[in-house]
Formats: sequence, structure tokens, C-alpha cells
Amino acid sequence: MNSSQLDTLPQGKKHPKGLYLLFFTELWERYSYYGMRALLVLYLTTAYISGGLGVDSAKALSIYGMYTGSVYFTPIIGGWLTDRYIGLRRAITIGGITMACGDFSIFLTHSQTGLFFGLALLVIGNGFFKPNISTLVGELYPRNDKRKDAAFTIFYMGINLGAFFAPLIAGFLAEDLFLNTMADGSMHYGFKWAFLASSIGMVIGQIIFSTLSKRYLGLVGLKPNKALAEEANANVNVPLSKKEKQRTTAILILACFVVFFWAGFEQAGSSFTLYTKNFIDRDVFGYTIPVAWFQSVNPLFIIILAPILSSVWLKLSHSKRGDINMTTKMAFGMILLGLGFMVLIPAVLQTGSDEQNVVVKANLLFIIFTYLLHTLGELFLSPVGLSLVSKVAPVKIASLLMGVWMAAIGVASLLAGQLASLTATLGYLEIFAVIGATAIILGLILLTISKKLVNMMKEENTV
Repeated sequence: MNSSQLDTLPQGKKHPKGLYLLFFTELWERYSYYGMRALLVLYLTTAYISGGLGVDSAKALSIYGMYTGSVYFTPIIGGWLTDRYIGLRRAITIGGITMACGDFSIFLTHSQTGLFFGLALLVIGNGFFKPNISTLVGELYPRNDKRKDAAFTIFYMGINLGAFFAPLIAGFLAEDLFLNTMADGSMHYGFKWAFLASSIGMVIGQIIFSTLSKRYLGLVGLKPNKALAEEANANVNVPLSKKEKQRTTAILILACFVVFFWAGFEQAGSSFTLYTKNFIDRDVFGYTIPVAWFQSVNPLFIIILAPILSSVWLKLSHSKRGDINMTTKMAFGMILLGLGFMVLIPAVLQTGSDEQNVVVKANLLFIIFTYLLHTLGELFLSPVGLSLVSKVAPVKIASLLMGVWMAAIGVASLLAGQLASLTATLGYLEIFAVIGATAIILGLILLTISKKLVNMMKEENTV
């Protein structure tokens, strides 16, 4: 970070106002992503005459997996281009505008070609936006500023507020406000209006960002970091030490576990969505809850539980035994994921998997409790994993390993789509049972090798 750029921002005990500008900008991007995440499978599988595209479930789930996976690969390219040529603020604007165009193109067209073109724009835009707005938050503070952790906590709340409201609003627009009954008695859903709302939201976010960035961000993020990157990589040809190789190996081992965690977790927007639509009793006091609304359960639980878990980790760190080590927390996250799938097994045994012959529907508490356990698993694994990579990765390849970590989530999302598509042929019981049992077994394996991994990553008694 160039100190002359940082000098253009007032420093004090309070957070710079630029943090809240970035908070608001990120909120709209997350609204766009989670709105699409909530509706994509529904839009694909709903009949064409009813406002969807009439794609079979297996193909729809594969498309969902490809989309959610791709958004984790393009940030590697977008971050590389930003560091060398574009600059953080310009990259965020390019990404935001591109995503707005993606949502708008899906609104304008009612075809698979239009959808694929729009999704491509969303993926490309995300590559410029996602890795750089988080980096810009850190650039608002001096290197060792004690306010930085709190700043990212505030910023993370913006992510989850967007993730919480997006399915609620998108689901209301598509499945309620713009839901029409046709003359022949068929239902026509307003998916396109939800996509338009996402596009308008991105435009609003970018207008405010562009209008206020000069005032609240000063010179921060204007210039590319090419010179700093070259300086940091001055010793890039020096081989890694034995200890650095051990830490790198440990991260790669953990990344393999992370792949399966997210492959299970991402069933939320695919197989869970279809199961909820067809087999969960969504009637509450005479009102049918839109399917997309269930995508808000996870971010709501995060908003509620994250501060509680943070206080628990802090309290443990001040105890005699100290905090639970990172790999053990991640193992618990895997086990919690598996237990979440096990909760659904009694429901599937009750309802079966035949969408054409639904005799009885399961209580919605089954899916709610599954989301609760999966959210706990996420909080045990996701923030801990990012923190671990940032602390343990050798400085010379820190960015590369963070890219590998994000790519692991991308691979997981692709795998998630393939697993979800198998529910159409094998059934929900078989897939949920296999994923749940495998997650628990992998969690137990990770617990077993936890001490070994900690020793591999240890550097001056850290981790």
C-alpha cells in the first residue's frame, strides 16, 4: 500500500467512511449473486409457457453447478489483471457494470442462449469484482491497524445482508407479485422481473460507488499494484525451505477436504431447492412460502450465529487450554455438514423421491434444521480456512495458494452440480445418505490427522 495514497484518508479511532461505501457496493453484488442462486434451478426447470425454460432437472442442476463453480475461477484471472494493469477501483466498476448487463440480458431474453450469455457476463464480471473489493477494504487501513479485523466483520455483514434479502425479494417477485394465473388455469411466474431487479440494484450500487469513491476513498485503489507485486516477488526464484514446503503441503491436503465440504454445502441451491419445491410442506397459516425464500435461511443463521461463535473463540483463546486449533474446527465443520444431511433422511423416507407421485410432504422444520447444521459447519470451516491460508502460506506463493483455495471451492461447485443431477436417477435418499456419511467419515479422518497437520504448519508456535 502506498503511504501517500493512505494519507489522503483521515485516520482515527473510527472506521473510514469508505468502508461503508464498500459495504453498500458489496451488498448489491451479493444481492445479484444470491438472487440468481435462489432462482436459477427454478427458472430452468419451470415450463416454458409458465415463464421458465423447461429444462429437465439433471441438466438444470449441471448448469447450476457450472455457474456457481465458474464464479470461483475467474477471480484468479481478474485479480491478476487488476494487480498489473487495471487498479482496484476501475476493476470493481468494470465488474459491476458487466454483472448488471448480465442480469439485464437474461431479463430481455427468454431463451437458453440468452441465459447462457447472461451467466457468462455474470461470471466475467464477478472475476473483476469479487477479489478486488475485499482487497480494497484492507487497503483503507495501515498494515497493522487493529481496526482491520473489525472492518472485515462489518464488511462480512454486508455480504450476508445481501445474501439474506436477495432470495426473499427475488422469490417474492417471481413467485408472488408477478405470478399470474392464465386463462387455461396454468401459472406464469415472473422470473424475468427478479432478474431486472438484480440489474437495477447493481446499477444503483455502481452509481453510488463511482459518485462517492473520490470523496471517501481518496487515491486508494486507483493505481495498479504492479510495482509492489514485482517488489514482493523479488526473491521468487529462491526455493522454498523444508518448513515452507510442509506448510504448503498441509494447505493442499486441507483443500481436498474443502472440496467435498462445499460440494455438499452447495446442494442448498440445487437438490435442496428441488426437494423443497416438491416434497416440503411450505404452507404456513394459509400462505405458501416461496421456494426461493429458503435460500435466506443460511445467511440469517450466519448473521445470528457468527457473533456468538466469534465470542466463543475469543473466550477460549483467553482460557488456560487455549482456542481449538484450526484443523480441528474444520473437522467439526465437516461432521456438522454430514449431520445436516442425516436430518433429511427421515423426511425422504416419508416422502419418497417420485416427483410425479407425491403422497405426503415433509414438515419444513426438516429443511430448516438441515440449514442450521450446515451454517454451523460453514462457520467452523470457511472463515477459519481463509484465515489459515493467510497465516500459513509462504509469503512468496501466498497469492497463488489463496487462488488454489478459491479454485477448490470452484471445483466443489462443479462437483455439487453433478451430485445433485444424480438425484434425478438415483433418488434423494441415496444421494443425501452418501454425501452425509462421506462428510462425517472425512471429518473423523481430518480429526485423526489434525495434530500432524498442525505440526506441519507450525511456525514459531502459531496456528
